[in-house]
Amino acid sequence: MGLRFRTIAAKADESWPPGATPEAAVRQIAARKADAVARVVPGAIILGADTVVVLDDEPLAKPSSDEEALGMLRRLAGRRHRVVTGIALLDGRLGARITDAVSTDVWMRAATDDELSAYVASREPADKAGAYGIQGLGAGLITEIRGCYSNVVGLPISRVIEHLQRIMASRRLLG
Repeated sequence: MGLRFRTIAAKADESWPPGATPEAAVRQIAARKADAVARVVPGAIILGADTVVVLDDEPLAKPSSDEEALGMLRRLAGRRHRVVTGIALLDGRLGARITDAVSTDVWMRAATDDELSAYVASREPADKAGAYGIQGLGAGLITEIRGCYSNVVGLPISRVIEHLQRIMASRRLLG
């Protein structure tokens, strides 16, 4: 996008709000992350984000072990799921806040256990929601997406740009 930015790890509660829809949950978690970073760099424009894979209305977070990753991949194989990313933009100078969620439908092919085990052995699934990364070796598991590709990677860039433009327009208007 041609923007200069700093990455700051947010120390925020990432627990799923009870009874929340996936969209509401990731928006809230993204906002918590943005709020935590805003305390460190007041006056800045802060972007917080959180991504989850949803299968049969159940969130699949990052696997905690190779066994859990393989179990997730077995459940996803041959099926459609959703990738939902929440974003929160905070303008510390104007006090403006924008939260949003983007959802993309993804179909994974019916891979064999040997293929899935080899993929897990690559270590790529270890830090990915739903235990796969479409931008890496996991691309070979995906047959179709409907929606924003960069959302499946983990950040819906076009939506972030839209919201950043709104914030920058407000800054120009309000000085």
